[in-house]
Amino acid sequence: MDKLPDPTGWRIMILPYRGQGKTEGGIVLTNETVERQQVGSILGYVLKVGPQAYDGERFSSGPWCKPGDWVLIGRYAGSRIHIEGGEIKLLNDDEIIATVPDPEAILHQF
Repeated sequence: MDKLPDPTGWRIMILPYRGQGKTEGGIVLTNETVERQQVGSILGYVLKVGPQAYDGERFSSGPWCKPGDWVLIGRYAGSRIHIEGGEIKLLNDDEIIATVPDPEAILHQF
């Protein structure tokens, strides 16, 4: 975590949800299937929040999310940064659509 860049200004660092590597029945998914699920996913885990994110002037009701939250984001929102084992995204604070209590639960509802 210390090696990741710190978001500046009103930006938020998100780790896109990767999903499970196998099904509940024990079937191991191919890397291609897991990658396709990751690309199609619009869920992410909040890693870091910039110092000016959710300032009181623009967000009078308080922050929409905090580090450790699962969030729903727009499919093409933010800038992608490739890291070993995947990617992270940097988004503006107003690009968060919703918070999600459990990503597995929401993905299996649809």
